[in-house]
Amino acid sequence: MIPAKMGRAGRGQRGFTLIEVLIAFAIAAMALGLLFQAASSSGGAAHLAGNYEEAVSRAKSHMALMGRESEIAPGERSGDDGGGFRWRVKITPSAVSQPPPQDAQAPQDPQAPAARLTLFDVEVSVSWTDGGRPHAVVLHTQRLVAQGGAANG
Repeated sequence: MIPAKMGRAGRGQRGFTLIEVLIAFAIAAMALGLLFQAASSSGGAAHLAGNYEEAVSRAKSHMALMGRESEIAPGERSGDDGGGFRWRVKITPSAVSQPPPQDAQAPQDPQAPAARLTLFDVEVSVSWTDGGRPHAVVLHTQRLVAQGGAANG
């Protein structure tokens, strides 16, 4: 003969109740949701990092062409770079060196380089829109230009 208390305790320990199963499913669903959210945000971050890398490469290319494709002169230029990227170059004079006064008795060398130099601040920016949000990369440099227009830098 089995006492009544023991019979009830034995029946209660045989399996999970419905509420325990529902709680386990809820916890598993939340964990999977967080896992998928983390995976999708890391994919978005990798995409954004790739766009930044491409924008830096494009900005470096525009900076390398300064003084090679066109004369370095004050002003602002911009254009479409393709692939959703836009570029802008802003050039402003920073400093100008004045040539020293010429000595009338000193012989002048016609091959001597121009004595007047201008230092320009150059800003190259590449921008794009991703997911409705604007992004940009900006690079700064300085270029030294002789009066004749030869660039150095």
